[in-house]
Formats: sequence, structure tokens, C-alpha cells
Amino acid sequence: MRIRNKESLTSHGNVEGRKIVTELLDAGLDALDPYQRVKQLMEITDGKLILHTAGFEMKDDPHSGDMVYELDNFDRIFVIGAAKGIQRAALALEEILDEYLTAGQVIAKHGEAIICKKIEVTLAGHPVPDQCCVDACKKIEQLAADITERDLLITVFGSGCGSLFTYPAERISIDDIAAFTHMMQIEKGVPTSDLNRIRTHIDRLKGGRITRLFKKATQIHLTTADPSKKSEPVTRMTYFDLFKVNTFFPTVPNASTYADCIEIIKQWDAWDKTPSSIKAHLMAETAETENMDIAEYEKLNARFFGLIFKDSTVYPAVRQKASELGVRCVMLSEYMEAEAREAGYVDANMSLCCERLGEPFCGPVVLMSSGENLVTVGSETGVGGRNQEYCLAAAMKIAGSSKIVFGAVDTDGTDGPGGFVYKDAPDCLSGAVVDGFTAAEAKEKGIDLQNALRTHGTSEPLWGLDCAVEAVAGVSALDLRIIYIGG
Repeated sequence: MRIRNKESLTSHGNVEGRKIVTELLDAGLDALDPYQRVKQLMEITDGKLILHTAGFEMKDDPHSGDMVYELDNFDRIFVIGAAKGIQRAALALEEILDEYLTAGQVIAKHGEAIICKKIEVTLAGHPVPDQCCVDACKKIEQLAADITERDLLITVFGSGCGSLFTYPAERISIDDIAAFTHMMQIEKGVPTSDLNRIRTHIDRLKGGRITRLFKKATQIHLTTADPSKKSEPVTRMTYFDLFKVNTFFPTVPNASTYADCIEIIKQWDAWDKTPSSIKAHLMAETAETENMDIAEYEKLNARFFGLIFKDSTVYPAVRQKASELGVRCVMLSEYMEAEAREAGYVDANMSLCCERLGEPFCGPVVLMSSGENLVTVGSETGVGGRNQEYCLAAAMKIAGSSKIVFGAVDTDGTDGPGGFVYKDAPDCLSGAVVDGFTAAEAKEKGIDLQNALRTHGTSEPLWGLDCAVEAVAGVSALDLRIIYIGG
């Protein structure tokens, strides 16, 4: 199981409710193991690499079907990629490929323990990229220097690669990218979906350029992010629909344009604060520097597979555990994208209505939600994360409730940028679990929750209240939020 500190989380307050919420969070986290998914997808038998693609393909993939690669047809096999928690997928590839693996380079987040043995791992900056990101991308670029038709490339990209997989375009420095990222995402609270549109155009390898770099090779593209259709939670997006709207996955066609980038920056009133090198690059668009389109991609010898579809991993795992615990589970929202504090207030007020009136849901019930909330930090310097802020805001609203428990985690195990310095605490918390007793416990210990929200310094009070979740790092399928309302 992924959560390390269950005992402290369930030792106080609404103990029964906390146990239920903690078990549900752990079930969702544990379902997101790309190691097992890679092992289900691939195997080597009699000198053949076999891909059992059912359950891993996009809907209506025109290339649908199991794949068999004769390994004698390849001189070299490379593995590259970037994502939070990527090493579990990379480790599985090491074990499957064994002596057939030539080399590899993957990029993980600072703070992760290195578990790969043959594939080189570089730890780098997230959510703000750093020089380590660039150094690792240069190593990937070197692998492509003499690529041929007798090479096989396997890529793994997922949540976090927008920062980790950063190799600035010509005449843009990593310092400019870092300053721009901090200004847009942390100071102004720009959604990652908006920032990703810009990132693809100020980078040497995003927007399908990494695929162009290795275009002579046979390519297998894997993702640990969920490429599902947002408007229909249980429907997988079709193959070509994904490529028509994609602004995130760096190995396939990308729909972002230079005009999009400029419009987004101006919408957020950030043009004057954007580094001049980035503005100059965006205004000098050319056909040669545009992202890869569908026609170009379809000419290549490449396949694309999703390792982590939430409809077949997180959601059923939480529902199954809730069923085992004898509690009904309802999906509240799948792609919430709002200020974390405000989302916590809204969900808390809705939960109080359920507790008092039995509407819109009568307890006992579990309300599950996902998405990626925002924290607009401005000039504050507190250490925290969006799930911590969501829970702490909710804790203040549900104060005095004997039936409501909130829990929320970033499924990769790292909620926020990290930087938490406290005895026996991890550098980055994973989320939080709070209840109707949390505010009173804070008052008794002299902890100012309102100030923690104002300064966005939520990690220290939550850790001091035994409400902080510490989990093993993994891949991200956005956030997992659980509200338990007792009967």
C-alpha cells in the first residue's frame, strides 16, 4: 500500500471515518502502478517482443491489434521518458527487455529514490524546471545522434513531463523558462492545461519534435497520464480526436498554435512580464518550427498506448473498496479545476447539507472526485499543496461535524513543489485527511489555520495535527479526493 502513516492519520478525531477515507485513498493510489500495467502489456517470448494491446489502446485506433516485433530485426533498443513516478514503468521495461535493452534515459522529480539499474535516471525540477531538466534532455538528444531503421525506441511520458521534459528553444534560457513558469503557474495560478499550450512552442523536443528526432526508428509510445475524454467520464477518447486536441503528450500530434500561446499570455495579463526571449520566439513563428500534425505522425512506424486509464484503475479500485466497507460510492466531479481553497469551501458546504438534510446525498456515502485544482500563491512563500489547501479550507467549514471526513491526495504522492523542512517529515507531503474535529484540535495546539490558508503554508499545520498524508511516490492520474459522510 502507498500511504505510509495510516496509524497517525487514524489515531484521533473521527477515527471510524478517517479509517474509511484512508483506506479508499490507499486503494486508489495502489491501483496506479505502471510497473504492473507494463508487465500486462509486454512480454518477450522466443525472441519476439509481444504487445497485448487490449485495454491499452485509444478507442477506434486504426492500427488496433496485438503487436509482434522480431527482436533479431533490431540492433538497439532505447527507453526514454519523463514523468513523476516514471521509474516504476522504466523498471518493468528493464526487466522485460533484459539483455535486449541497449540504454535509456528517464527524467523523474527531485526527491524520488532511484530504483532503475540500467536505464539512467536524472532527477530534475517540478513544477518549475531547472538545469537538470536540460541536461537530461541533452542526453536523450545524444541517443538519437546515429539512430537508424534498425533501432527500436520505447517512450514513457506522463504527468509532470511539462516541467521535467524541458529543453528550451534556441535563444531561450532555462532561467527564462523557470521565471516564466513561476510567474504563470505559481504567482498567477494559470491552469496547467493553458501553460502546456505554451510549453510546446518554446521547447526543442515537445510538440512531437522528440518523435521527429527518432523518426527513423520503430517507436512505441506509452503514457502514464490518462488520455480519456473529459466530457464523458467513462468514454475513452478516439485515436484521432485525441490527436486533434492534444496539447500535452509530447510524442504525438499537437493542436497548440503560436497564436494560442500569445492569446493565453495576454488573457492572463502576463505579456509585459514574459521574458523577451519567449515573446520573440512566439512572434517569429514559421512552418518549420510548428508542432507535429496528424499527417506527419501517421507516416511513421509508431504506436501509442495508455497505461493508466482511470476508468479501469483508480475509479473501480475506490468503488470496490467502498463496497467492501459497506458504503455507497458516488462520483461527485471528475475534472474539477478551481482554486483549491474555494473548492474546499464549496464541497464542505455541500457535505454539511448532506449531513443535516440528507440532500443531495444521504449518508452513509462516499463522494469521490478528481481533477487538478489551483493555488494562486502570489508573493507568499508558504509551503503546501493544492490538496492540503482544499482539505484545510474544508476543515474550517465542517468544524463541529461528527460525521464528515475529507481526504485528498495528488496520486503521484507529491502534493505541491515540496521544500517542507521539518523533523522526520518528507520534503513533500502527499495530501491530507481532516474531519470536524480538526479545527478544535488546531485551536487547542495554538495553530492558526486561517493564517496557514492566507500564506499557503499548509504543510506545517497539517503535519503537526497528524492530518498530513505521507505516501510512496508514483505516477499521477491527477488528484483523488474522498468525502465520507456518515449515516
